[in-house]
Amino acid sequence: MDCRASRTQDPDEWIATCPGFTREICEELRDLIFRWEPDLKESINSNMLCFSGQKRVCALGAFNDHVEITFYRGGEVADPSGLFNHGLENVGIRGIKLKELSELRRPAFKAMLHAAVAVDRTPSAPPPKVKREPWPMPPQLEAALKKHKKAAAFFESLKPTYQREYMVWIGTAKRQETLDKRLEETLSALAGGKKWAQRKDA
Repeated sequence: MDCRASRTQDPDEWIATCPGFTREICEELRDLIFRWEPDLKESINSNMLCFSGQKRVCALGAFNDHVEITFYRGGEVADPSGLFNHGLENVGIRGIKLKELSELRRPAFKAMLHAAVAVDRTPSAPPPKVKREPWPMPPQLEAALKKHKKAAAFFESLKPTYQREYMVWIGTAKRQETLDKRLEETLSALAGGKKWAQRKDA
């Protein structure tokens, strides 16, 4: 994607100033998009000609040696014909790079455009939450807390996320001297009512 400043905010001027052979390709693609999805609106963003419904659906980028059709929610658009050839590893944005208009399979592109507009009408799915495995209580920390009631009381009042920070810190100590130092800092911080990130202030 071209992230340079846009050379113009006028779609007609943008088409007219596309470099070399890319102008003809972009003119034809623009016509096809409006023929198949006439309700889309044009705008210029990051030097790309964008087509939007509720949000940006797709965009044309004109480069010196190719044109790219970008689909902003391409990861959610079916591509049975294998048109996407750029950004295939992306969850969201994917693209089709063309050096000649003859490379574009129009029926498949038409179906993809319709699918992208349909996706645009549906809310974006939030990324799945990854549930972390609970971190086991380090026996050294458990034993130390039994001897320090004030530190133990504050530890018990913490949310599991903040408890986990202390448990990971203690549980990942490799050397005995590191473990001893971390235990000392932990008990001091907890007794002072400090979370792990605040322990240096304890």
